[in-house]
Amino acid sequence: MKPDIPTAEPSVFSTNDRTECPPSLGLSVLLLAGFVTIFDLFVVNVAIPSIQAGLAANLSQIGFIVAGYELAFGVLLITGGRLGDQFGRRRLFVAGMAGFTVASLLCGFAPTIEFLIGARVLQGLTAALLFPQVYASIRVNFSGDDSRRAFGFLGMTLGLAAISGQILGGFLVEADIFALGWRVIFLINLPIGLFAIIMARFIPETRATERPFLDLPGVGLVSLALMFLLVPLIESPTLGWQMWSALSLAIAVALFIGFYHHQEWRSRAGHQPLVDMGLLRQARFAKGGALVLLIYSTSSSFFLCFALLAQTGFHLSPFEAGLVFVPCSVAFVVLSMAAPKLVARMGPKVIAVSALVYALSFAAMIAQVWLAGADLVVAHLIPVLVFTGGAQAMIMTPLLNLVLGFVEERQAGMASGVISTLQQAGAALGVAAVGILFGTVVSGDVGGQSQSGLYACAFVSAMSYNFLAAFIAAILLISMARFSRVS
Repeated sequence: MKPDIPTAEPSVFSTNDRTECPPSLGLSVLLLAGFVTIFDLFVVNVAIPSIQAGLAANLSQIGFIVAGYELAFGVLLITGGRLGDQFGRRRLFVAGMAGFTVASLLCGFAPTIEFLIGARVLQGLTAALLFPQVYASIRVNFSGDDSRRAFGFLGMTLGLAAISGQILGGFLVEADIFALGWRVIFLINLPIGLFAIIMARFIPETRATERPFLDLPGVGLVSLALMFLLVPLIESPTLGWQMWSALSLAIAVALFIGFYHHQEWRSRAGHQPLVDMGLLRQARFAKGGALVLLIYSTSSSFFLCFALLAQTGFHLSPFEAGLVFVPCSVAFVVLSMAAPKLVARMGPKVIAVSALVYALSFAAMIAQVWLAGADLVVAHLIPVLVFTGGAQAMIMTPLLNLVLGFVEERQAGMASGVISTLQQAGAALGVAAVGILFGTVVSGDVGGQSQSGLYACAFVSAMSYNFLAAFIAAILLISMARFSRVS
């Protein structure tokens, strides 16, 4: 599901405009904004086959639609939080929501697949300006029990956004409102965005007392590095591996090295870096970051492959495909609420066992689809999907707290920003990885299989990545749990 996104860096807050507890109407507006940004992470999955047919998109372009939003969202999250600290969180909330609404309008009326990809990237960038203000405004304006209740409402809202993305999204596409088809999943953001902008006056304005540093060159370097890394990976199912692919990957490595040295230089010069490289030299945090990258790489990639399997391969409608996911989503939400208490009672071993169950659920799903082939009944996957959703909740919800617990309190804000970026970068990398595997099978078909059989084979191939990533994560978590018990 992956609705859990850590907060941006905490800062010293101004008390000039602060109230003890903002009006409930202001909280409702913040929750609405959180809902719509996460909803758009998920809703596109059920519309992928419709978009593919409507705009004659190939598999690589579909990958960019999913990964473009996630990567733009992740890369700018830290900067979005600092801009809110500097210029005012309500002001950035309004600017972010206005940009998100305009980007949604562009997505909804995209004439070509290339235009849609660009609009999705813009949507991700504006979501990154908007989303940190939700967390920060709640954190600043609530305290004590009020704060716990407010963040509880936020967690529930993000979980509901993940579920709604599958169910409501499927219904909207299938309903074909005003003959708009898949476009309505983006256009529905227009009235929501306008309402949130009007009601934003009920959100108290807050900002940091100290002017935060903005590392724009650092943002540029890491953004370019990720772009040069992902473009050849996502394009490979369509264009194959060419000389430019190797050159792009080499440039990505050089840019990552440049980013590392730039961050070190800023630290030595007494400037606040985008990422404190000292964090990555801490073995437990580095291992935790790798875990976040691996686990979150299995989420969007799975949704993409399942949508292609269920709708393109087995001709389920968007709404039917969304309904198949309901038990999985319910299991995720229910166990998300139970996970923190279980981990507090039994320790990190709960996360390790859950990661193993997660990997085994992928193995069971792969076996079920492989054995059934073209005769698969998609609804028969529901039991294993329940295990997948439940195990995912038992990992994702407490994993972030576990990893952030490895760093000192003074580094918590920086660490939170790093983990936020790793979540979205991992999701984009996962989409690229399964796209290669899925596309290789589909493009290699010589007409000897039915479409259902072909997509079943492609799903099995693509999900082998998810199984491997989840299994490696389980091994890492088991070793960490043992270390914690010994120490």
